[in-house]
Amino acid sequence: MPDRALTRVWAWQTDAPSLDRGLAELAEQAASCTPDSCGATATALLGPDPGGSALEEQQTAATHPDLSPLVSVQLASGEGPIPAARATGRPTGADDLLHDRRWPRYRARALEAGVRSSATLPFVSEGLTVTISVYGLRPGPLEEAAQGATRLLGDLATESLARDRRYRAALTEIDQLDTALRSRPVVDQACGIVMYVLGCDADAAFDLLRRTSQRTNRKLAELAETVVRTRGRGIEPELIRMGRQASPAPARPADDPC
Repeated sequence: MPDRALTRVWAWQTDAPSLDRGLAELAEQAASCTPDSCGATATALLGPDPGGSALEEQQTAATHPDLSPLVSVQLASGEGPIPAARATGRPTGADDLLHDRRWPRYRARALEAGVRSSATLPFVSEGLTVTISVYGLRPGPLEEAAQGATRLLGDLATESLARDRRYRAALTEIDQLDTALRSRPVVDQACGIVMYVLGCDADAAFDLLRRTSQRTNRKLAELAETVVRTRGRGIEPELIRMGRQASPAPARPADDPC
């Protein structure tokens, strides 16, 4: 492995870049580690994050604008070396796309861009799936050339990006907890005002504020600050109206003529 490649690998071990910057750097370094390639792309598929989001997210980076459509057509159609590598967990390549007809849409877009060969290496760590793809303008096996430095770089980079993702999720959770702690006294004061106006208990007052926050699409802390700032003056009718909307109507007796 060249000294320069060793330096890049060490940088990935000691630094955890953001995902956007990390993918861009990963693509650049993969291309430089594979002398027979004309460029590289990197993709990241994020599963549910450590903060609790259930949505999947995909991000991509390319060393050249002409390579971006090659990634897009694969992600949109679900066919190509990137989806195949993700599905199998194994490197996937095409030695000559002029004769390899496995992925018609990807093949057409690649030949249009002048790409004749490609190889994709998948990496997985803590719910993060990263692929590195290298491309060649001439036919020939790139998969073997992409091993070595590129594989080691991909392993370390994926671990680094996953570690950074976990760290950022922890910071977000801490910030949310801090916000909740700082807003708690205001919410308690607002609950006291609602209890006084409506003559209800603390649980009912908090439930009223919570439902009103959801219905009006306002943060609970902001709604509580409004109630506290006015000290309930001038908003008694509004609080009573909200209380009636939040409370179910009492059931009538069976012999009630109404």
